[in-house]
Amino acid sequence: MIKITSDSTCDLPAYLLEQHHMATIPLGIIKGGVLYRDGVTIRTADIAAHVDGGGDITTTNAVNIADYETLFRREAPDGGAIIHINIGSGFSSCHQNACLAAAETGAVYAVDSANLSAGQGLLALSAAEAAGEGKSAEEILALLEELKGRCEMSFVLDRLDYMKKGGRCSAVTALGANLLKLHPCIEVAGGQMKVVKKYRGSIEKVVADYVRERLAQGRNLDTKRAIIVDTCEDDSLASIARDILKADGRFQEIIETKAGCTIFSHCGPNTLGLAFLKE
Repeated sequence: MIKITSDSTCDLPAYLLEQHHMATIPLGIIKGGVLYRDGVTIRTADIAAHVDGGGDITTTNAVNIADYETLFRREAPDGGAIIHINIGSGFSSCHQNACLAAAETGAVYAVDSANLSAGQGLLALSAAEAAGEGKSAEEILALLEELKGRCEMSFVLDRLDYMKKGGRCSAVTALGANLLKLHPCIEVAGGQMKVVKKYRGSIEKVVADYVRERLAQGRNLDTKRAIIVDTCEDDSLASIARDILKADGRFQEIIETKAGCTIFSHCGPNTLGLAFLKE
């Protein structure tokens, strides 16, 4: 038996985690000098209220080795193994820590997803489905290695103040983008993030343009599923993306989910992303 686990940054909805018997471990969120656990002792609304009230941007902490060891020992199936899918090593030291913990516990394979959020979630979900089909650890690891090169994850931002406060863009850049109503599209590729386009206009128009363009560029998409992930309080942006994906008609399954506190800490509210696999 193979058990699939992942970091909280996989951003999969609770019903899918339960359906596939997957366990996740929360990253740390530091707000006002206090350490919280992503999605357990802090929610995205808490971060938004803190920042909107003039507080400093929250920072994130990787899962430590001891906590990974606890997870692996608790979740280890009798006579089986764990495959743990980490947030990309280019974004966090989680993978390094998980590898060290795996060496201590045994029968654990830590996998660098080279991705985050719904991109990481797509890999974890594919691994869980393969485990449910009775695939061996070697087969699932080979599958994950192949899927990493096929995973396409991107997102558009409404605000840049979170990235500015987190030191990821300058105050001048953020001010200029806000004045011009510019919204960057960021793509995850090769385990790194890069800005691939800047949209202009309201975030609603931007989301519609972004989704249509991603679909137009992806003529070789694996149409099994797509994942919509957002950081909104409501359904306003997700509904735009959902309607366009449904009208496109290619995807057998459209999964919708909310990003957790780790992702929210870096991109802020009203961010929307898409993840799917290429053929």
